Amino acid sequence: MTRTASPDDKIAALPAGELKRGVLGSGGLVFMVVAAAAPLTVMAGVAPLGLMIGGIGAPVAYLAAGAVLIIFAVAFTRMTRYVSGGGAFYAYIAKGLGRGWGLAAALLALVSYNTLQIGVYGLFAAQTRATLADLFGVNVPWPVIALIALGLVLVIAWLGIDVGAKVLGVLLILESGILVVMAIGVFTHGGASGVDGASFTAAAAFNPGMGGVLAFAFAAFMGFESTALYRREARDPERTIPRATYFAVGFMAVFYCVILWSVVIGFGSDKVVGAASENVAGLFFAATETYVGPWAATLMRLLVISSVYASQIAFHNAITRYTHALSQDGVLPAWIGEVHPRFGSPYRASALQTVFAVIVIGGFALAGADPITGLLLWVNTPGVVGIVVLQALTAVACVVYFLRRNKSASTPVALTAAVVSTVLLAAATYVLISNVGLLTNAPTSVNVVLVGIVPVTLLVGGVLAVWLRNRRPETYARVGEGPAVQEVAA
Repeated sequence: MTRTASPDDKIAALPAGELKRGVLGSGGLVFMVVAAAAPLTVMAGVAPLGLMIGGIGAPVAYLAAGAVLIIFAVAFTRMTRYVSGGGAFYAYIAKGLGRGWGLAAALLALVSYNTLQIGVYGLFAAQTRATLADLFGVNVPWPVIALIALGLVLVIAWLGIDVGAKVLGVLLILESGILVVMAIGVFTHGGASGVDGASFTAAAAFNPGMGGVLAFAFAAFMGFESTALYRREARDPERTIPRATYFAVGFMAVFYCVILWSVVIGFGSDKVVGAASENVAGLFFAATETYVGPWAATLMRLLVISSVYASQIAFHNAITRYTHALSQDGVLPAWIGEVHPRFGSPYRASALQTVFAVIVIGGFALAGADPITGLLLWVNTPGVVGIVVLQALTAVACVVYFLRRNKSASTPVALTAAVVSTVLLAAATYVLISNVGLLTNAPTSVNVVLVGIVPVTLLVGGVLAVWLRNRRPETYARVGEGPAVQEVAA
């Protein structure tokens, strides 16, 4: 009697070092991207600053950032079918600009995602500590909370990407749902003085402070490349990756815009900037309490914590996929990229990243640093800048690939999108660096060091590439290529 193969049979049948295949559809990929961005945290924690700096036109900044990334996605996803490596931007840049740039990009991606993920543990710890104190009168040191969160992230990552996608799906629905409830409450009651479109007028959209808001807006799309990172685990990646990319970016752009606009309406377009200045940390909670009820404001506080936790899972998975790709390409030791024999997860990369996070968090804790002004803002900022730089480099790589490497892969629309997105992302990088002080609230000398980590990392990656080309040419030749795809018998 013939037995139907079970999922565990297929995992066991995978070649050594291979991740689970075909376990993520478009929905799972979307959860990875949007959860990494942490919509509730972006809105409740950061968007009020945008209102303070850019005024009531702040919602437009999120639409503008989303539009730039959609244009980029046209070129990015067109190139997807020709990239076999699993390192996302790393593999794309290697294909377009060469292995040296690809390896430099890989190192920058590792540094950027690690700083994003580890820095956000400071936010998670601070939010959780404040919530426990407010609701239950319990005072827990922030390093303890951060270390507990580290363990919870490791457990989900260890169990495999399919489990992570399900957890992220639930958490994402909850955090998005509470924002939708708030917006419905505002619009249903007509806001403070009626629903108006003042946020979308030319005067509001071109307010001098909008350049600073754009810095926050682009940071709100962190994790954008995650669709391509899970290429080997996606079902029909040539279809699911483009679909998930367009949907995720489009959803976030519209969602951020509408939710922030609802808060403008809730306080009144003539009063919301003042309200944000007086209560930047509690603006969204105040709107929720006013238009829905105290219970909803309390729930929102709890869901902010789960929102940050979801982003930690997503960023952790991104880091381990980069590590796994570099291991399979021979740049990192093979043992780091080994996958769990049962769960099909890169569990050694997960353990290594967790140890690194413990060291960084422990260092900040021993130094007596504040989890927000120290761990979050200082550690997080190089990651935000690094990811936007990677997006710009990938746009350039698409142009070069279409014009020189593989002209048959190009279409007029894809090439135009690649050129336009190169210009726009270069401009976005300039705007972000020019306004980086808004992200760090630190002296210029500190900002120079934080931003300087990005070019220094690229330089170190370039030096490593030269060394590999001269000393280990066989490894250098594999950069960005990934292993040969092997079919698994059902």
